[in-house]
Amino acid sequence: MKIVLVVSLLIVTGCQGQKKQKEEQKNKEPIVIKMDKHNEIATFAGGCFWCTEAIFQEVKGVKKVVSGYIGGTTKNPTYKEVCTGATGHAEAIQITFDPTEVAYEDLLEIFFGTHDPTTLNRQGADVGTQYRSEIFYYTQAQKEKAEHYIQLIEKEKLYTKPIVTKVSPASEFYPAEDYHQDYYSQNASQGYCQMVIAPKLEKLRKYYHSKLK
Repeated sequence: MKIVLVVSLLIVTGCQGQKKQKEEQKNKEPIVIKMDKHNEIATFAGGCFWCTEAIFQEVKGVKKVVSGYIGGTTKNPTYKEVCTGATGHAEAIQITFDPTEVAYEDLLEIFFGTHDPTTLNRQGADVGTQYRSEIFYYTQAQKEKAEHYIQLIEKEKLYTKPIVTKVSPASEFYPAEDYHQDYYSQNASQGYCQMVIAPKLEKLRKYYHSKLK
């Protein structure tokens, strides 16, 4: 399998500092998972979900990307609660994709190529357990593929530091507040989008153009 390593970005400002502090209370229930031969689910946590959402929205075979929270203990958490780190949730994206158009392994390749899997509980200036690197699997096959991929990139020594990405069984995934959804396309001129997300998308289009819509 060909592996492309995308050079990490120097992030000079944090996503957490850019996000709106709204007091709104969510009333959204966790998403019910339904998978078949044309609709599979992948859930990745790789730092600020604004970035990962924008990246995977461009991937061929991806039908839907939802930003949200997973891996914690608090029921129906709000963004403000997740930011404290007390709920245990990670900012993550839930991807609905057609496995006949894009393989789970391709999603893994893009996931590892567009964030730093060697920094514990942080991505750039975004620091906290909510920004951890983690893969949440729904099937035994996804678990095995994720673990195999990590073994592969470690064997190839693509990083000078150890991989800290966790591979964990998926728990309840709660959609984030509406203003977090489809964030980049709605706020492309905003400072964080221009400084952090846009360069990531440029690298995505350069290294993975054959896998994009």
